[in-house]
Amino acid sequence: MENQRSMKYPRTDLRGNPFFLKEEDTYWVYKTLENMSEEEKAGQLFCVNFKEGQEEEIQYVYDILKPGGCMYRTIPLKRAIEFTNKIAGKAAIPMLIAANLEKGGNGIVTEGTLFGAPLEVAATGSRLMGQRLARVCAAEGKAVGANWAFAPIIDIDGNFRNPITNTRTFGSDAELVRELGVEYVKTVQSHGMAASIKHFPGDGQDERDQHLVTSINSMSCKEWDESYGRIYSSCIEAGALTCMVGHIMQPAYTKFYCPEISDKEILPASLAKELMGDLLRGKLGFNGLIITDATTMAGYTSAMSRRDAVPASIAAGADMFLFARNLKEDYDFMLAGIRNGVITEERLNEAVTRILALKAALGLHRKPEEVSLEEAVKIVGCKEHKAWARQCADEAITLVKEEDGVLPLSPQKTPRILFYPIESAGGFSIYSVKAGVGEKVMEGLREKGFSVDTFCPPDGSEGKTPPTTVVTENYDLIIYIANLATKSNQTSVRIEWAQPMGANCMHYIHDVPTIFISLENPYHLLDVPRVRTYINTYSSNDFVLEELVRKLTGESEFKGKSPVDPFCGKWDTHL
Repeated sequence: MENQRSMKYPRTDLRGNPFFLKEEDTYWVYKTLENMSEEEKAGQLFCVNFKEGQEEEIQYVYDILKPGGCMYRTIPLKRAIEFTNKIAGKAAIPMLIAANLEKGGNGIVTEGTLFGAPLEVAATGSRLMGQRLARVCAAEGKAVGANWAFAPIIDIDGNFRNPITNTRTFGSDAELVRELGVEYVKTVQSHGMAASIKHFPGDGQDERDQHLVTSINSMSCKEWDESYGRIYSSCIEAGALTCMVGHIMQPAYTKFYCPEISDKEILPASLAKELMGDLLRGKLGFNGLIITDATTMAGYTSAMSRRDAVPASIAAGADMFLFARNLKEDYDFMLAGIRNGVITEERLNEAVTRILALKAALGLHRKPEEVSLEEAVKIVGCKEHKAWARQCADEAITLVKEEDGVLPLSPQKTPRILFYPIESAGGFSIYSVKAGVGEKVMEGLREKGFSVDTFCPPDGSEGKTPPTTVVTENYDLIIYIANLATKSNQTSVRIEWAQPMGANCMHYIHDVPTIFISLENPYHLLDVPRVRTYINTYSSNDFVLEELVRKLTGESEFKGKSPVDPFCGKWDTHL
């Protein structure tokens, strides 16, 4: 077998980091590869999207190809269990099952624990809290059959205008991102689930969204080495099994490795051999599986004709291809690239070897047990996980600015509150937020004896608006609660004020004590710079809302420390 392998197959290191396969596992990888047809190998390259968890989705996919992996969106627990067992019965080679397990088990099932956004975890300053996030993700994901976390996000939120990183990151401090990224990798993989460090070569520097346009990490090679490079090196050393490569250009390193390249030839990492090969595999020494980010994103589709791009990603060094625009067409594009030599036999075998090695490293090649609904309900959303989520909320909520004498609140001091809600519900998958959460905070204050009215924009224009005394003589306190989350297909997260003429703007901050609370975005001081009391919570789950009320009323102290600059680098936000 060894001589045969040396002639036909690349010498991928399966015994070392990150696979650490034993002899019998290595044998399974190469024996399985040897028995696969060209079409079966091409199928293994695809990680497909199972959005609804319905049986017809399986039939649709398997009528076209036999995929190597799939990703679940958030679906009900019972359906996820049934779907996993159906896949197990369908796949001759065991399936990689992934989910965006970034915030907790809510990334895969609706009943899952929303532990907290990565930025919330970072605000606690606790490595233990980072470990607990990973433990919740691993336990609840595995309970329904997942074996691959598309996490941790090790992007650096270096640009407050970036419309997608924000609370999905561990912040703007590269060292803190490194520490928490390593904790996630070690912990989630110690529980038998593969981590995927993302989004190489690093999001968060541009103010554009790779879902919508090919974005740019504009750092110099030296700057990149000292920040993203250190983070990736540490996570690789910690044994990260996979890496997700983004539709993000890194011009400095592309020009370093390709000095003759023209600007118009620079490609995103998901198509760039010099970034996946020379930088990630070469300089950083990554030996694990490389998967592209979703190839349905415009940051990918706008970089090259799809007919060329599909095989080009694998040829350039990716091992798996995430999603498809049209599965049959993309599969045909991939097969054509194999047959016309764009993807060489050696490169194809190398990619499939790593896919199989990942499955072997996770023990998927051994006979799997069916996932059990009875066992899953004991784990998903369990008391311990919820208790940890509450503790995370308690330790994360951050008092950024404080006006003397306003906090803590009491019905004796400020009994009459005027509430200004600022929210937009909806979004896609993990980016979505619930409507009406600010009202939950107000209800909590009502239960403690406060009188709360909700602001309604008045009729009329200049000269005919109600007199200021309507507010100043009837209310002792104003509370704004913003629930605006970053999400894909949205290029900015700014407050859109009500008509007429910004009716809900801060017209009364010099007359009535005012508190501004941001639940989902730490950067709203940009739009309310002169507010004197400002709070960030980083998430809007029930634990956060309940702990927020306790902190407002002095039952609990504020403990969080901002992992980003909430003042957005502006002098007036400090006023």
